[in-house]
Amino acid sequence: MATADNKPTKLGGYRAMSETANRHVAPQAEAAGGHHDVLAAGFPATVEGRLLFWIAFAFSAFQIATAAHLLDLPSQVTRAIHVGFLVALTFPLVALGRRYATAPRVAAWALGIAGFAVALYQWVEYTPLLLRAGDPLPLDIGFGILALATVFLAAYAIMGPALPIISGAFLLYCLLGQYLPSPLNHRGYDIAQVIDHMAFGTEGIYGIPVFVSSTYIFLFILFGAFLEKAGMIGLFTDVAMGLVGHARGGGAKVAVVSSGLMGTISGSGVANVVATGQFTIPLMKRFGYRPAFAGGVEATASMGGQIMPPVMGAVAFIMAETLDVPYYEVVKAAIIPAVLYFASAFWVVHLEAGKHRLLGLPKEELPSVTAAIRKNWYLLLPLAALVYLLFSGYTPLFAGTVGLALTVLLILGGSVALGLRSNALRSVFWVCLGLVAAAFLEWGIEVIAAAVAVLIAANLLSRGGRATLALCRDSLAEGAKTALPVGVACTIVGIIIGTMTLTGAANTFGQFIVSVGDQSLFLSLLLTMLTCLVLGMGIPTIPNYIITSSIAGPALLKLGVPLMVSHMFVFYFGILADLTPPVALACFAAAPIARASGLKISFEAIKVATAGFVIPFMAVYTPALMLQDGGPLSEALGYPVAVAYIVFKTTLAIGLWGAAVIGFLRTRMTAWERVLATLAAFMLVAAFPITDEIGFALAALSIAGHLWRSRRPAAVGA
Repeated sequence: MATADNKPTKLGGYRAMSETANRHVAPQAEAAGGHHDVLAAGFPATVEGRLLFWIAFAFSAFQIATAAHLLDLPSQVTRAIHVGFLVALTFPLVALGRRYATAPRVAAWALGIAGFAVALYQWVEYTPLLLRAGDPLPLDIGFGILALATVFLAAYAIMGPALPIISGAFLLYCLLGQYLPSPLNHRGYDIAQVIDHMAFGTEGIYGIPVFVSSTYIFLFILFGAFLEKAGMIGLFTDVAMGLVGHARGGGAKVAVVSSGLMGTISGSGVANVVATGQFTIPLMKRFGYRPAFAGGVEATASMGGQIMPPVMGAVAFIMAETLDVPYYEVVKAAIIPAVLYFASAFWVVHLEAGKHRLLGLPKEELPSVTAAIRKNWYLLLPLAALVYLLFSGYTPLFAGTVGLALTVLLILGGSVALGLRSNALRSVFWVCLGLVAAAFLEWGIEVIAAAVAVLIAANLLSRGGRATLALCRDSLAEGAKTALPVGVACTIVGIIIGTMTLTGAANTFGQFIVSVGDQSLFLSLLLTMLTCLVLGMGIPTIPNYIITSSIAGPALLKLGVPLMVSHMFVFYFGILADLTPPVALACFAAAPIARASGLKISFEAIKVATAGFVIPFMAVYTPALMLQDGGPLSEALGYPVAVAYIVFKTTLAIGLWGAAVIGFLRTRMTAWERVLATLAAFMLVAAFPITDEIGFALAALSIAGHLWRSRRPAAVGA
């Protein structure tokens, strides 16, 4: 154990753990925050398993072909086939993962085939369905009921009962809401109208969430999976170890940095816990951190990946589509809060290390940052291209397609380069491949597609090349399997959105929030936060965001909160729901690795994630924190000054929160010092005319009093 009382032991297992993390590709099902273990295993080496493997491979191939416009289909058809593949894979895979008997497995295949038949019907009948929109035939109603039934059953099979029950309640409201008392009632809709609205067109299960799932989300899941296969986890962990492994309590700081870096490519909270936690949680425990705290740090840092640009989480893409803004506008709003979130986590683990006198490793035992980057710098090229394209105004779909294509070029090209005998030939090869990759800006994605085809042919000629092709093939199948819970969640939550558009149900709850906000904006925000946290106990981040933003977003806008800020407010608390007891999915994912109670990990995660609870409230009162116009501070001081001021104030507030929660600053804090720091932080979060002055005065008093008390050398580390 690395403490101040005995020199840190050599972490001889670091390299082994790093290699294990590098080999580990998170094949788990992850529904934007939800994890289901029945999809965690690989495809079985049976006839049934191999058939499912090739269906998953075909799913990924279809999505890549449509994203690259190698196959152009109407958007409605693309969405329907996407859902068809989701259903066709979900039932047999769940039955196989749970080792059902023959009869249930046959039923699972029948349900999967039925779900895909709905997609084929939508494709074959695409034009006639458009012509008879609003006047469906009995056959249309039959296929519509089949579509809804298979989607509900797939969601239940892969995520449990919570989301199907919530969506089912909304569907029942469409059918029976006219019998409710005012103001909850609506005018009434017959079953044909409801089925037509929910199962056809783009308002129900084929709405915006499925559009985003079938384009951005799927591509970015594949992008992250290929980068992980190429060794990105190893690069990030080596860089993190080299940067902060020597610092006080370096193990936890490595977790914060590496998980933050992983968040730039995966945007998947629970997947990050499982992938990077295999390395970071044992590392933190060997540094001397308590198991529950180690799990809490990893869960907090991994969930932060969903708010970390440039990729962020699936919700960010849905937000951009919902608000009809370029994706980089969402990134712009997220950048300062994301940096503050991870800085806060870094600060909390620093204080925890100081409290328990946990040291870092000698620098000579750590990997070299420059050596790690020099060895694997090329892995950063697809990420750099992705960032460039996103901020140059290209769509996330195009940027993700190019990023994935460049990653595949690197993997296949690396295998070919290994077969070249001289360094000169390898250099020429990489230069030529780089020129081909750059040519897409002039001639489009077809150039990269042709280059990939040539590299595939070249790899077929050698044993190592064939192994590389097998790796890519397996990545495509595993990526499709990882996307299943995300896609199913996006599909069933479309019923909730369809209910909102059909009945206008959002107005009732929205009017309630507005009426509360007339008395107190803070109470409206608190009500919205609690709604997000309660919903998060049973459903993943995506449906949580969609439900609460549909209901609370317009209401907060009426109260003067900028639209982007109101949606980010909901986004943040949807993420934090996965850290909040009693469910805390990310914490329970960390529990078996940390060998600690998921509930204990959850309470520790809340300490580390203090900033996540503070930042959204501060952004509402001062939108400049999210680089948005508006707010009295911007009007009084000007936009640049307002940004600098709110960043300083937020940094001070989360610094005080962290010190108060951990009970340590320069030395252990007394009870009155913690109370004073808490009051100061609370005053800085509030946004009334006098609260800032009180907050700064209390902060100065708290910090000065603590430094004065701990000025004696004997007091330090007491």
